[in-house]
Amino acid sequence: MALCLNQVFNKDKTFRPRKKFDPGTQRFELYKKAQASLKSGLDLKTVVQLPPGENINDWIAVHVVDFFNRINLIYGTISEFCTEKSCPIMSGGLKYEYRWQDDHKYKRPTKLSAPQYMCMLMEWIEMLINNEDIFPTRIGIPFPKNFQQVCTKILTRLFRVFVHVYIHHFDSIISVGAEAHVNTCYKHFYYFIREFSLIDHRELEPLVRSCLCHLAVKFTPLPSPH
Repeated sequence: MALCLNQVFNKDKTFRPRKKFDPGTQRFELYKKAQASLKSGLDLKTVVQLPPGENINDWIAVHVVDFFNRINLIYGTISEFCTEKSCPIMSGGLKYEYRWQDDHKYKRPTKLSAPQYMCMLMEWIEMLINNEDIFPTRIGIPFPKNFQQVCTKILTRLFRVFVHVYIHHFDSIISVGAEAHVNTCYKHFYYFIREFSLIDHRELEPLVRSCLCHLAVKFTPLPSPH
């Protein structure tokens, strides 16, 4: 890749503030290890594998936060092209529509524009990853029993950002020279969720069906998440 990430993406355009790991913590060390593996040129299928002796929930937590930051940055970069007028419905092509539901304002699946959906999504994820009861950062505090189920829901919804960006805004990604970086981020995401069976394979259908030739990923159905 001719350009580095800093040159391609405008860091001021993150859709939500970046989440950082505190130096000196186990999560920070795992993050550094994961980033070093990414930069080493190793096969992404190998990079996502759990390092020997590490806790799987810590590994998943590090990646969920990292994917939130990176996808947040990707969407922020093209958000000026994703407007109420251009994207009145949060969708992935003509066949797939995503409605928003949470436990507060939207208790039933509700049709939103793509910008509204993205705003609700990033705020919701930010709230979860900042919740010490769900993403504990203090030594000795265990992860909740439903931690992986929560992460499955987060990653499933983050995947929908990729769907929307690839199908509706990929020309904009190309115009800012970010195609290679977005593809790499997507492939990393895909191999990670595949390694740990974190997304139902039915969620992947929009990108499989769109026949995106620019994605050098062989789509293999994932088993249903645990």
